[in-house]
Order: sequence, then structure tokens, then C-alpha cells
Amino acid sequence: MTTPGSIEAVLAAAEGQAEVALRTAGAATTQLRKARAAARTGQVRDLRRALSAAGSLAADLTDAVRGLRDAFDIDEQEYLSSGEYTKELLAAAQDAGVAIFEEDDRLMCYPSLVRVLAADSSIEVDKVRERRIRPSVLVGLLAAAQQRAPRFKPEPFLDSLRGAYELAVAGAGKSPDAVVRLVDVWSVLTLLPGQSREYSKQEFARDLYLLDQSGVTVTARSPRQLRWSASTGTKGAGVLTTVARSGQQQRYWGVSFALAEVQR
Repeated sequence: MTTPGSIEAVLAAAEGQAEVALRTAGAATTQLRKARAAARTGQVRDLRRALSAAGSLAADLTDAVRGLRDAFDIDEQEYLSSGEYTKELLAAAQDAGVAIFEEDDRLMCYPSLVRVLAADSSIEVDKVRERRIRPSVLVGLLAAAQQRAPRFKPEPFLDSLRGAYELAVAGAGKSPDAVVRLVDVWSVLTLLPGQSREYSKQEFARDLYLLDQSGVTVTARSPRQLRWSASTGTKGAGVLTTVARSGQQQRYWGVSFALAEVQR
């Protein structure tokens, strides 16, 4: 349902006013063509009639454009920064049956991560700026993305995960196959300045889910096999949350790597 004063309602009103202006402009164009034809053949009576109609329609067009400008009465940057846009987007997604969850400054909608860029009057979807910010349209784009296979390569990600895990284990002085919290692994992956902004916890959690869904637990580069660990950690600190393909929230806490041949 569209709420009065929402950006969806404002854009719908502007769209309607634009339709009125286009129809008026079309009618004016028709009369100008008649005037041109009458001038070409010398039918002065028809020419005067067409010019009179075109003049009247031009005034109507001015009014229609003014109405369009008045209909688009919103400070989009303020609206986006206030949090109202996020609420509206979540409501539009719910109406459309698309699961979106809010996590810190991002919105999770499998397999996409969305961030509102108020200063730019745009939305960031998986680090790509999207200027089609009308909620119903954006929800449609996110729903379409759910029907496409995600661009994710599990083997390289697993190798990176294992490398960071090994550094975390060594740094903590733990045994080579100890369980390590995934937030600590993420901290290793983002050690360089600015990397935590470039690769957020939400993105990391999304990639963990995609790896989990792939079923890949070992790569050619190492015989050590991934083991997921939940334990009681999913109820405490350090839990990473993402949204699953089903629309349900998915939580991850810890991992370990052990030699594949000792797995049971």
C-alpha cells in the first residue's frame, strides 16, 4: 500500500502529471503540424485556427509542467537520510513477498547487499550505484537478482578463508584445527587500512552462506577441510547474520580446518 507523502506516492503523482503534460504536448504538436501544412498550401483560415489551438495548448502545457514540478515536492536527500526511505523500502518488499533484513547500515536481500547513499540520491547494490530508487522498482530489481545465479567462486574464497583462519590460529596460539570465531577471521581478512569498509561483515556473512550452499569444503591447494561450528556461539557475541535464499535469516559463528582424512 502506498503511503501519502512517501517517495513512492510522490513519484507516482509526478508520473501521472508527466502523462498529462505529454498528452498536452502531443496535442500541441498535432496543431503545429496542421499549421505547417496549412501554411505550405496557403489555407490561411486553417492556419489561423491551428495557431489559435496551438497557443491555447501551449498555455495548458505550461500549467501541466508547473503541476509536474509541484507534484515532485520532496527533498530526496533528506528523505533518504532520515531513515524513512528504508522503512518504505522494507514495507514495499514485504508487500511484494521479497525478504529484506536490516543489518547496521546495510539491507540484506539474498544475494544482494543494499546501502542507501543519501548524499548522492542513490542506492548501492553490491557496490554498484543504482539511481532507480523508486521503492517498487528497486524491489523488482532485487527480486530479479534472486532469480539469477550469484557470481561467486567458492574455491578461491575457501582458500582465502583458510589462509586467514591459519593466521588467526597462529596469532592466538591455538592448535592447528581449533575452532575460531568467524568475526576474528574477518578481522584478519580486513587488516589493511580501509579494508573493513571495502569488505563489510555483511558481505563476509553473505559469502559464507554462498560457500555453505556450494558444498565445497576442500580445494586442490590444501588437504585441510572446512568444518562449520555453531555450538552455543549463535546465541552470543560474534554471530554473523545474512539472509538465505529462502528468505530466512542465516547465522554463522565459527570454523575450523582439519585434515580431510581424519573427518568422520
